[in-house]
Amino acid sequence: MGYENLTVAIENRLARVTMNRPKVLNALNEATIKELHIAFCALKDDPAVGAVIVTGAGEKAFVAGADINELAVMTPLQGEASSRLGQAAFNVIENLGKPVIAAVNGFALGGGCELALACHMRFASDNAKLGLPEVGLGIMPGYGGTQRLTRLVGLGRAIELITTARMIDAAEAFRIGLVNAVVPPADLIPHCEKVAREILGRGPLAVRYAMEAAIRGAEAGIERGLELESAYFGLLSATGDMREGLTAFLEKRKPAFTGA
Repeated sequence: MGYENLTVAIENRLARVTMNRPKVLNALNEATIKELHIAFCALKDDPAVGAVIVTGAGEKAFVAGADINELAVMTPLQGEASSRLGQAAFNVIENLGKPVIAAVNGFALGGGCELALACHMRFASDNAKLGLPEVGLGIMPGYGGTQRLTRLVGLGRAIELITTARMIDAAEAFRIGLVNAVVPPADLIPHCEKVAREILGRGPLAVRYAMEAAIRGAEAGIERGLELESAYFGLLSATGDMREGLTAFLEKRKPAFTGA
């Protein structure tokens, strides 16, 4: 389907979702969040897609934040509903079952930072700026930022970034583990594509279950995480991909995974 505020392109099992509102630095309004939700639900169910890259149109911003004009007129009930809307869309991204890579090509602030946090990996251009500035506006992160940032960088650093509303550069984001790597702007998409292609060469079911165990284990604790790991390991032992992967290794050839 066509979208007004984003574009979706798919080539050789790799999808690219581009936030496409460059005149407002790709700010997230309600319509854009709804389109994101629809787009990622479609990508989740599309057998032709094995990985996704998310980025922003233009050279200035990944996503510079939520739409302040919409936030400024919300009632308490509308505010909670808006938060739930964003959380639902970003939960689909986190739980896609396929790796989602954020190519942070500029400002990733507020809802934009939260979008990047919902992705499984984040690579940043060296001119990127990231932060959760909401408390400076008298509000707070509402699309999962208080939860995902804490899990990623630790409670102390997360509270510092959230309560100071501080914007950090890509080098600092890398130092604290907020992004996986920092590259020159011209190399950002090629770098993300290289990583995605590496993953696409692995067993798709193995990738899915390994990600699921890691994500769920991080939320539930080590004991539950180990239980999930064993359960998924057992499930994979019943797959054709497992037999193909091990046989290919013994025969010193490249495996031909089918996702079954």
